[in-house]
Amino acid sequence: MLSTMQDVPLTVTRILEHGALAHGTAQVVTWTGGGEPQRRSFHDVGLRATRLANALRDELGVEQGQTVGTLLWNNCEHLEAYLAVPSMGAVLHTLNLRMPTGQLTWIINHAADRVIVVNGSLLPLLAPLLPELGSVEHIVVTGPGDRSVLDGCRAGVHDYEELIEGRPERYPWPVTDERRAAALCYTSGTTGDPKGVAYSHRSIYLHSMQVNSAEAFGMSAKDTLLPVVPMFHANAWGTPHAAFMAGASMVMPDRFLQPAPLADMIEAARPTLAAAVPTIWQGLLTELNTTPRDVSSLTHVYIGGSACPPSLMKTFEERHGIRVVHAWGMTELSPLGSMAHPPAGLTAEEEWPYRVTQGRFPASVEYRLIAPDGAVVPPDGQAVGELEVRGPWIADAYYGGAAGEPMRPEDKFTQDGWLKTGDVGTISPDGYLTLTDRAKDVIKSGGEWISSVELENHLMGHPEVAEAAVVAVPDEKWDERPLATVVLKEGATVDYAGLREFLAQRIARWQLPERWALIPEVPKTSVGKFDKKVIRKRYADGELEVTTLD
Repeated sequence: MLSTMQDVPLTVTRILEHGALAHGTAQVVTWTGGGEPQRRSFHDVGLRATRLANALRDELGVEQGQTVGTLLWNNCEHLEAYLAVPSMGAVLHTLNLRMPTGQLTWIINHAADRVIVVNGSLLPLLAPLLPELGSVEHIVVTGPGDRSVLDGCRAGVHDYEELIEGRPERYPWPVTDERRAAALCYTSGTTGDPKGVAYSHRSIYLHSMQVNSAEAFGMSAKDTLLPVVPMFHANAWGTPHAAFMAGASMVMPDRFLQPAPLADMIEAARPTLAAAVPTIWQGLLTELNTTPRDVSSLTHVYIGGSACPPSLMKTFEERHGIRVVHAWGMTELSPLGSMAHPPAGLTAEEEWPYRVTQGRFPASVEYRLIAPDGAVVPPDGQAVGELEVRGPWIADAYYGGAAGEPMRPEDKFTQDGWLKTGDVGTISPDGYLTLTDRAKDVIKSGGEWISSVELENHLMGHPEVAEAAVVAVPDEKWDERPLATVVLKEGATVDYAGLREFLAQRIARWQLPERWALIPEVPKTSVGKFDKKVIRKRYADGELEVTTLD
């Protein structure tokens, strides 16, 4: 028997139309760094997105299926592109401005971007790349910046506001197949070329519904969201589409991502929810300690990208009343995979073992753990394996293989349709994920595994440690042993022996690092994660001053 339900496409167009109409009074506030921030209602954003679509089609010749690149900060113009480009049947390609220039050039050419919308402040980054960008025909510039750097480029140069001025406020939105690509995001390419993940209209719509569910962000029209996570990274964790769907107002930080302006905008714009990687919140906590602000509006902070030290979570809650919620995901998952909301009926103390996990999987994300021999590991909270997932907003392949075919490398996708995440951990019987490491970062010492993440979290729980990264280094006796690299806070007096003793109270003694090094900061990837390959290379090249304890 077939159902009697209507088969209506799930598209970004519907998010645009619904948000602009039903939640037209909600606000998008973009920080300007001085004076009054820019303010636009969802209704105005919808009209401007419609004008942008008309301009892209009529003036710049963008057709359905073609890609439009955005080299933009988190701001209202970026949101307008988020909505306009997919709705007109084209594909939004968010460009990671923190990628090495060689990789940035590569992904623009690989995606064949016809148009790039760019913030004026980022023109010095884009201009040197233009001679190598064969597909780019138009550059659309928004905001202040030195446009003379574009003199002589073969692409047409347009001002964003002038381009959309006077365009029609209606558009014949196409009836798009919900499985067509709506947005394209490339992984950061820590090994080899970046890999393109093409999100469908359907996956974005379903992911937005999940983000707005109570077991995720639980956003509604009563909320104001501060998305610090970049809109060029996994669609800012899917939060702009979800917020526009739910009617949650947004505070866009633009390029003002330093702790002081973030503290200022929280005090002034009064967001209730925020999302960013742990390093952002570590910096904000230090800023609030030295220069207090009123951040009482902020009730929940969502942290992902890398493991969050429990000490950071507890400090935010105890000092500022802000609940930090751990999340896990990756570009290939749109990116939401799990959220660490504890079960009901527990005391605050009983909740902590759940809150420090990566969280529980929602119904739409199937999961399994795989042992090195290929066997499925039971979800008993003890057995360790590599995590594999599948679901309606999870990639089945990468974009742009030979002859336009999708790419399914064996180290990322299984023959039966699961994504290999590269993360190692355990899963409890009630579906809570605890990651112990990346498969490539696990320290294999004497036939046993040591979790670098666990060591890092304990070290960053020391009151005099700002950051810590632990990597495996070769060892003649044990094959591998941990090297602890540490960033101390200003004025710290603790020595390596003291740090080792601090660890000894928390982990088995055989896991304690013998090798230690001080570093000025932990190197980061383009999306703010610890870049451990840089540390491993520095060690191999003899660049670190390593102290070995007996």
